[in-house]
Formats: sequence, C-alpha cells, structure tokens
Amino acid sequence: MGGETRCRAGAAAALLALGLVVSGCASTVADLPVVGAPANLPQRPAQPGEYLPVHDIPTARGKDTTLAPADQAKLEADLIKARDRQAVVTPADAAAKTSTR
Repeated sequence: MGGETRCRAGAAAALLALGLVVSGCASTVADLPVVGAPANLPQRPAQPGEYLPVHDIPTARGKDTTLAPADQAKLEADLIKARDRQAVVTPADAAAKTSTR
C-alpha cells in the first residue's frame, strides 16, 4: 500500500511540474499560427506601452479651492434637475421596490 501512495504522489508531482512547464510557454503558444489567435485580432504594437507616471506629484493648488457661491448654486440646481429627470424615468413605486431589497 505504501508503494501505491508513492506512485500517486509521484504522478501528482509530475503533473504539477508539467503544468508549470506548459504554463510558462503559454505566451509563445498563442503566437503559433496553428494554435494562435483568431484572424480578426488586431496586431500587437511594436513597442509595448510605457508605465504610468505613478510617482509624479501634481502641482500645488492654491489655498482657496472652494467654489464661488454662484458656481455652487448652479451646481446644486443642475443636481436637482438631474434628480427630477431621474424621478420621471424611474417611477417612485419602482424605486421603492429596489430600495427594500
């Protein structure tokens, strides 16, 4: 019985190793014409894209970043109009059904 478990463990280890080896070749297998990508797939770019500048710090803002009272009133009016338009599109009884879920 000990030999059978060793055989199963060896087979499992071999399958795992084979899976790792094959998965390492996955990117090159996709480039093969027989296995490869569909015909309507666009070509890959010659130069890969550059990394985004994640460490760039934005320029300093001024100390007063609040909205002017006129701009704030206009923004609030726009939000109220959008809410009212949405209320017409979605009746109140449908909104009540979705809010109770």
